[in-house]
Amino acid sequence: MVGVGHSRGTNVAEGLPRTGERTAVPRQVSSDPRWGLDATAQVLLVEDDPGDELMVREELADSGLPMDVTWCKSLAEARAFLRASKNAVCVLLDLHLPDTHGLSAVRLVRDASPDAAVVVLTGLAENEAGLAAVAEGAQDFLSKDGLNAEELSRAVRYALQRKQVERSSAELQASRLLAQENARLERGLLPTPLLRGDRCQVASRYSPGRDHALLGGDFFDVVESEDGTVHAVIGDVSGHGAAEAALGVCLRVAWRAAVLSGCVGPAQVRLLEEILEAERAEDYIFATLTILRLSRDHSRLTVIRAGHPGLLVRTSQGIELFEPPVGPALGLVPGGAHWPETELPAHDISAVTLFTDGLFEGVVGPDRRLGEEGLLAVARKHMDLHGRPFVDAVVEDVAAQSTFHGGLADDVAVLHLATDGRS
Repeated sequence: MVGVGHSRGTNVAEGLPRTGERTAVPRQVSSDPRWGLDATAQVLLVEDDPGDELMVREELADSGLPMDVTWCKSLAEARAFLRASKNAVCVLLDLHLPDTHGLSAVRLVRDASPDAAVVVLTGLAENEAGLAAVAEGAQDFLSKDGLNAEELSRAVRYALQRKQVERSSAELQASRLLAQENARLERGLLPTPLLRGDRCQVASRYSPGRDHALLGGDFFDVVESEDGTVHAVIGDVSGHGAAEAALGVCLRVAWRAAVLSGCVGPAQVRLLEEILEAERAEDYIFATLTILRLSRDHSRLTVIRAGHPGLLVRTSQGIELFEPPVGPALGLVPGGAHWPETELPAHDISAVTLFTDGLFEGVVGPDRRLGEEGLLAVARKHMDLHGRPFVDAVVEDVAAQSTFHGGLADDVAVLHLATDGRS
């Protein structure tokens, strides 16, 4: 037997592998298209027999495959190394180790590093064990008897490539599931307006923030009741993620049900707060919203705000930011909040634009956000546009100004109601 201190080996029998000892091939290759590798391969040899370790290492050296090799003599050492390693690793794994035996070694390696590619090293008469190891999750198996450089390099290369394909497939599947979840949440958060005529035209837009793959908790809805009153809501659940989005869906559906059942005004807001308190995952979750009602003859506009930003109102005089009295956000003062209801003449109002705070909180310069006054200036710049073109122009202008930190960081929801017949 060759001693464990052989100059070509890396003996890490005591403790974790030491960085200075993790080298077996005296060359560095940043990329090698012959092998389909983008960088030097990281190989972990888990083998308790020093003679087999030397044989495998020499065949690897003869293969010409660019790699760094680390040797561990037990599964415990290998698992500790894998947990600490940040690089993609191909594990050459002997199934007969001092601290484990058989297929459990494959499972334990995969538990320690799911992204590691595993090639099992077997004896001459252990083909069935090798096949079982592949069924357990290994990428390949090789017999140590008669092992040569060509088949060993091919096994390492193919194992790394197969593992990459597995990861890509898993990421693709996760992406598909995420897209399906997004579509499901979008149907709940951003429904089709329920309008009974063409007296009011609706344009809307939802843009997820740059850091959020899923829709957030922003939601809106429009319903025209039987008496011709147009009801609209826009809201924003604090936080981001599936739970917050689901709570937004819950609040939107509850709001629509309340409208259709005749529950309006402050009583409607109290109902939504009760639902939020019952459904939220944590006590610190809250929601802001604005609710408005436009009378059938468009003569009166009634607004209730619960911690939400103001709204843009277009008249013959131009566009103004309207900020009626506001009550607290839902969930901040459970059972003790008051939400004032503001009514104003609407004969001269041709459009109303509701929005969430993501539309004006973008960073447009050092320590400077766009702000609501900045948003008003953007809206006035595009006031020659109406309906969806107006909404798109405002959102895209705001996004273009918010590039200081890479674009809009928060989700943006916009709901535009045109009462003059312009869509």
